[in-house]
Amino acid sequence: MRYADGPVVQVEVLIDAPVAKVWALVTDIGVSARFSSELQEARWLDPAEGPTPGARFVGRNRHPAAGEWETTCTVTAAEPDRRFSWAVEGLTEPAATWGFDLEPDGSGVRLRQWALLGPGPSGLSAAIAAMPDKEERIIERRLQEHRANMQATVDGIKALAEGPLS
Repeated sequence: MRYADGPVVQVEVLIDAPVAKVWALVTDIGVSARFSSELQEARWLDPAEGPTPGARFVGRNRHPAAGEWETTCTVTAAEPDRRFSWAVEGLTEPAATWGFDLEPDGSGVRLRQWALLGPGPSGLSAAIAAMPDKEERIIERRLQEHRANMQATVDGIKALAEGPLS
């Protein structure tokens, strides 16, 4: 697997809650930081715009090997009760594109979180340039980290949506 191939990682969970409740949670950009070990916070650059295409937010991240950094993200899709996605660090050549897809399933909703790496440069680019012979291993390790954080996030959203205060 090569970075230029646009590696994708995806997780999903079935949530026993109305799709509108799950939609409200996935479009609350601060919710993911409650469950991810990497994402520390997210905040709208213009709170009045909220989760609409073109709206921008900043994510603050921390990783033991990479330290702390911020990224600027732009909402690329906000289809109520269906899809919420954003590009990281640019629309034409993003470092990554992330999103949530919601699909009605019986009385609940199947929630998928996914991420597409590239095509633009990212934190992985320097590591791959320094060790090109290890590109596949570097990417697989990063996808594993993303998968673990994403699963924690969708499981956390499920708990919130199905919880006693829901």
